[in-house]
Amino acid sequence: MRILGLPQSALSRDLAITERSAEVHLAEKAALALTGLLLPTVIELLLALGDRPLPWTMPLAGALALAVGGFLLPDAMVRSEAAKRRTAFRHALGAFLNLVHLLLAGGSGVDGALTDAAGAGHGWAFQQLSRALDLARLTRTSPWQTLGQLGDELEINELSELAAALSLAGTEGAKVRASLAAKAAALRHQGGSDAEAAANAATERMTLPAALMAVGFIVFVFYPALTNVTSSL
Repeated sequence: MRILGLPQSALSRDLAITERSAEVHLAEKAALALTGLLLPTVIELLLALGDRPLPWTMPLAGALALAVGGFLLPDAMVRSEAAKRRTAFRHALGAFLNLVHLLLAGGSGVDGALTDAAGAGHGWAFQQLSRALDLARLTRTSPWQTLGQLGDELEINELSELAAALSLAGTEGAKVRASLAAKAAALRHQGGSDAEAAANAATERMTLPAALMAVGFIVFVFYPALTNVTSSL
């Protein structure tokens, strides 16, 4: 599948975020596709042994559908996990910026505040921030440059925009603090909006099951009476 250009570049970035190798991912796709392809055949053989075979078109259609579904399912799972990690990174970025702002207000230098704030947190997002800052220190480059590269690598636009804005502010403490405070406030507002949108979407998704339950209850209650009326005519 590597010869066919799989996985694609966008999926490769998602695999990097989820820390999964492309080889393992392609193996899962092949295994699930093969399982989906063979499962209807096995079921058909069991039914044939019981003298209850299905028409050949049904196992064939089922095999094709399950094979395609098994081939695409790992991609959907990786994209979903990568999206969750990006969301978690944005939340962690807001906390990171708040810590940096507090440390700068307490008299710390820019580099020291960034390093201390990244080391104060736990989890994948703070590990990535620490890695970018360590790279900046080892290569003697600006931390804004490595943080911007991390934002591009993870497709976190908020981090890329922050790095670009702070690279213009340089090392002047007042400008850096103002930029960090503004970005942290924007991330908090965005996080609240995203949470509200997710809650509204979850509420809307609950409407359909409730409506189906109501319809089922009505059918359950009135069907016996309707049957009695129609049978007496």
